[in-house]
Amino acid sequence: MRGGAGHARDRAAAPCRAAAAPQRALDRRDGPGERPRAALQPRRRVLLSLGLRALRAHQPRGDGLRDARGGLRGGRDPRGGGGRQDRPARAAGGPRGPGGCARAAAHGPRAGRRDGAGRAAPRGGALQLGERGGAHRAGLRRRGRRVRAHGGRAGLVTGDLAALRGFVFDLDGCVWHGATLAPGAREALVALYRAGRALAFISNNSRATGAELRRRLHALGVTVAEHVLTPLEIIGQVIRERWGPSRVLVIGAREMAEAIAAAGHELVDVDAYGRATVVAVGNDFDLTYARLTAACRAVARGAALVTPNLDPRLPIEGGEFLPGCGAIVAAVAVAGGARPVVVGKPERPLFDIALARLGLPAASVAMVGDSVASDIRGGRAAGMVTVLYAPEGDLADEADYVVRSFAELAARAGVG
Repeated sequence: MRGGAGHARDRAAAPCRAAAAPQRALDRRDGPGERPRAALQPRRRVLLSLGLRALRAHQPRGDGLRDARGGLRGGRDPRGGGGRQDRPARAAGGPRGPGGCARAAAHGPRAGRRDGAGRAAPRGGALQLGERGGAHRAGLRRRGRRVRAHGGRAGLVTGDLAALRGFVFDLDGCVWHGATLAPGAREALVALYRAGRALAFISNNSRATGAELRRRLHALGVTVAEHVLTPLEIIGQVIRERWGPSRVLVIGAREMAEAIAAAGHELVDVDAYGRATVVAVGNDFDLTYARLTAACRAVARGAALVTPNLDPRLPIEGGEFLPGCGAIVAAVAVAGGARPVVVGKPERPLFDIALARLGLPAASVAMVGDSVASDIRGGRAAGMVTVLYAPEGDLADEADYVVRSFAELAARAGVG
């Protein structure tokens, strides 16, 4: 298994361009050279057709946010074994280079083949995690390059975000860190809203719906948040459209289990993992070895594997992090011998739905986030202007612009 950042100039640009084709490719077989399959390959209209595998729905809420007592919020789904409660456990702007899509899987042997030790090889090759939590910075330093202070891709006004009509923001690691807003985030968002810019927020959060995240934003004083999306908005529909009504083993939050059940699927208990036809894996703050084993065995028996995201880290307060969804998915994918279907960023569905809700063309909207793998490459694939939020001052030639703070973003957007 390979984890962490890839080379900044990823050579997978062709698959990125192919993702924008009118015809969706939904049922490609696993094999050498295949990427982790996108849950949704939308046409020009926002249509949901995904491919997923079953996970389990007994994970606590919170995704790193703490309750009044300082603990991580959440409670297991009643179907989960055990009664344990959750415990506590990132310069100037620069132009984008000719990089490509994030490769979530390395080339590997086909299903059914065996390695040199006689073990079954994972279906579809090795899993490569995303770059959440600063991994992209290591890749940039390996390149040893710096970019110009100002610039943009062809067709953009150099160094100018003022002409844009809308902004879509990532949440974890960008707008907030755990339960704390990024410095200047509230003021910048209010200024953009008052200037008539359309705003939306998309998150790879596997433990909360868009409605819950909107309530959290309002509680933190960001009352301009209206359009908030997470993979839970679409994961149940993805499973249904790809595999029909399914028996799903959920390793994750109660909210994910509820979203999957609401789409008409049957939830499977851990001790009945052999009945699962799909395994859905999200962040699990109460993960046990028994539950992890059940998920691995279900996938090894042929259940599909689906996940909201492959982010290896979840940023929280104080510059710390929790193991992300991708860390758990990697274990299940390797032990179960399958490649996951990804519902959230950097795949297209959440970006396309956000644009549809704003009612704006992609070229007039900026995607602002801290992850090159999820936010920048996903936004580029959707045709959006991309802005890397990098408080530590790192420059990325894959983003159209780089800002060190929300104050700088507001100034460059003409509202600061």
